[in-house]
Amino acid sequence: MDESPVLVERRAGYHILTLNRPQRLNAFNEPMHFALAAAIADAEQDESCRALLLTGAGRAFCTGQDLNDRLANPGEQIVLGGTLEQHYNPLIRKLRALRFPVIAAVNGAAAGAGCNVALACDIVLAARSANFVQAFARIGLVPDSGGTWLLPRLVGQARARGLALLAEPLSAEKAEAWGLIWRAVDDDALMAEAEKLCAHFASAPTVGLGLIKRALDAAEDNDLSTQLDLERDLQREAGLSPDYQEGLRAFFEKRKPVFTGRR
Repeated sequence: MDESPVLVERRAGYHILTLNRPQRLNAFNEPMHFALAAAIADAEQDESCRALLLTGAGRAFCTGQDLNDRLANPGEQIVLGGTLEQHYNPLIRKLRALRFPVIAAVNGAAAGAGCNVALACDIVLAARSANFVQAFARIGLVPDSGGTWLLPRLVGQARARGLALLAEPLSAEKAEAWGLIWRAVDDDALMAEAEKLCAHFASAPTVGLGLIKRALDAAEDNDLSTQLDLERDLQREAGLSPDYQEGLRAFFEKRKPVFTGRR
C-alpha cells in the first residue's frame, strides 16, 4: 500500500488527489500539508490539467488538524496562528484561485479544517453517509481555514452561527438542503459522479470557467457598480480566448464545440 500522505492520479484532463492518512482519518500533519501543496502546484503547472478532484482514503474525507502533532512537545506552548499562516491559509487561497474547477468528493467525515477545505472547493459532492462538522468550539477554538467567511455566505448567518457555536454534525442530505454543498449522492456512486464532473470540465472552456470563479468570489464583497465593471473587464478577457472563438464557430456551424482550455 502506498504510504504517501497524498496519492496523485493523472487522468485525461484532470488530476485526482487523495488524502492518504486513513489511520488518522486523513487529519493534517506537516508532511500531508507539504505533499498536498506540491500536488496542487503540479496540477497547476500541467497545461493538460483542467480540473482537480480532492477526496480522502478510507472512511473519512479529512478531520482537520492532527492534534497528536501538537502534543509532541508537551511543555511547549503552541502558537496556532503560525500553522494557519504557513499551511491552511495558503491552501484555501490556492483552491479558490486555481484557473480550473476544483471538486471535493466527501466520502466520510469532514470536520474542522477538513470541512472548510472541502467547502473552499468549487463543487462539493458528498456520500449520503458523510457529515460536516465545525468541530472547533469543542476544544475552545474559532472556525478557521475560511470557515467564518464561507459558512454565512453558503447558509446564512443563523445557520452559520448554529454550526459554529454548537459544533454539531450536519448530514450530507441536510447539507445539500441547506445549500452548503452541491449534492449528496449514494455512497457507491460518489467517485463515479465526481469523475463524471471532472470529465465534463476537462472538455469545457477552461479560461471562461476560471473567470467565472474570479467573478463569483469578488461578488461577495463588491457593490453592484463595482461588480458590473468587473464583469465588463472579465468578459473582455473571455472574449479574447480561443475557446470563445471556437464556441462561436460551433454555434453557427451547429456542432459540438471542441474546447482546448488554452489562453
